[in-house]
Amino acid sequence: MEAWKVQLGEEALRKGIISDPHWLGRLDDPMPVWAALQMLLQLMEKLEQLSSEYSSYD
Repeated sequence: MEAWKVQLGEEALRKGIISDPHWLGRLDDPMPVWAALQMLLQLMEKLEQLSSEYSSYD
């Protein structure tokens, strides 16, 4: 596997984007739609939290 893919996977693991190191060996596998949706929903939740924190400074 290409080094850039391994680095990307390791960074995703460190940042909590993926939670199971098992995925590091499957970076070339197709991603199920449910997994992509789960990640996007988690990202939206974090962005909404940040947005509400910043708007409380008004």
